[in-house]
Amino acid sequence: MEVIINAIILGIIQGLTEFLPVSSSGHLEIAEAILGENKKEDMLMTIVLHFATALATIVIFRKDLRKIFSDLLLFEKNESFNFSLKIIISMIPISLLGFLYKDQITSFFNGELILVSAMLIITGLLLLLADKKKICTRNIKKKDAILIGIAQAVALLPGISRSGATISTSVLLGVDKEKSARFSFLMVVPVIFGMMAKTIYDGEIPYNESSLLPLFIGFIFAFLTGIFACKWMIKLVKNSQLKYFSYYCFIIGSITMITTLWLS
Repeated sequence: MEVIINAIILGIIQGLTEFLPVSSSGHLEIAEAILGENKKEDMLMTIVLHFATALATIVIFRKDLRKIFSDLLLFEKNESFNFSLKIIISMIPISLLGFLYKDQITSFFNGELILVSAMLIITGLLLLLADKKKICTRNIKKKDAILIGIAQAVALLPGISRSGATISTSVLLGVDKEKSARFSFLMVVPVIFGMMAKTIYDGEIPYNESSLLPLFIGFIFAFLTGIFACKWMIKLVKNSQLKYFSYYCFIIGSITMITTLWLS
């Protein structure tokens, strides 16, 4: 029963924090430390939860994605084609970083809660800066896609929110806030599927049949909460309410750092 409860908790955390700018990786690291999850066995759960939120993104933006794929297949150089090209450009930094420094990045996910707490505070600062940006009216350009892609690559560090870093970067560049959120959520879908494919191909996923039910439950909760959080986040970004998440990141980051130092 404890395994099921843990799966529900991790699913809800992933579903909410993948879209809300508070770092899903950072929260999962904190949750795993509290729940005492086994790192090797948890790898499969992490992949399943990320797949659930990627699927939630596809469901929310299904019309956009249908249009993008249609234009790509027909090679029509219109707005959808240019948008998909920018998505591809944004993937370059994280793909290179993940390929060249995979082992170094993995080493950060070993319960390094001091790192997580420091990165959460940095995330809070980014969100606070973005929330104060007033003039955000233009479309995303190709050079913006590179900079937003670099922000996504930096968010490989646990505690740096991927959505927070990419949306904040986009907004600080002067891009329309709703378009910033839309681009941020769509750009992660190919990255998640790419990482999943590589991990499966490398044969690094431990599996046993007893973990099937917790994986399924975690997937369902991550998917449902992900759909809710995605819709909610678009409204929040549009209405300039990122500062509340920055306060949250400051509080959680500070509590985690103080507690970790106190117990060490």
